[in-house]
Amino acid sequence: MYLFIFFIIYFFLVFVVRSFLLWKKTNVNPLTFNKGDDAHGYNGKVFGVISIIELIVVSIYAFVPSWHEFLLPFWYLENEYFVYVGWALLIISLLFVWFAQGNMRESWRIGIDEENKTALVTDGFFSFSRNPIFLGIMIANIGLFLVLPNAFTLLIIALSTVSINTQIRLEEEFLKKEFGNQYTEYLTKVNRWLTLK
Repeated sequence: MYLFIFFIIYFFLVFVVRSFLLWKKTNVNPLTFNKGDDAHGYNGKVFGVISIIELIVVSIYAFVPSWHEFLLPFWYLENEYFVYVGWALLIISLLFVWFAQGNMRESWRIGIDEENKTALVTDGFFSFSRNPIFLGIMIANIGLFLVLPNAFTLLIIALSTVSINTQIRLEEEFLKKEFGNQYTEYLTKVNRWLTLK
């Protein structure tokens, strides 16, 4: 039950609350995935599928424990220490994503916004990672797997890894066109995932 509640809180804070705060301040809808069949629109659909799988998995764990076996659990990884580490990663992820979103201020979007001009954010979290929000989401996926080691949480990691890396490359191409030399210079200073200074 705790995992289900955490999942709802996580989704509510980083998607609903952040979206509302940005909309209230700028009158801009941060959800920018299009409904087309191009790479950007398709990737938005994949993100949606991943979220649904996560919701189904944590719901089964919370409300129908007798179905747990249908998730194909990796029983040899079911260890209380892994669970503690997993929960720590989930909490770290929530804090990391929340503050990284705040760091983006009015530039935060879910997807690529080609209609509204935004500023390039390179300070705070973005001074040591070009994609701290995606990094935080990947940390959450690993945490979920450690708490619930099964075939579906492993599938979530696999799908997220492909989808997030695809989205990152789409965004990089957009940012190169949008900010030119400013972004190119930023690329030379900060790594895609983590820069250890």
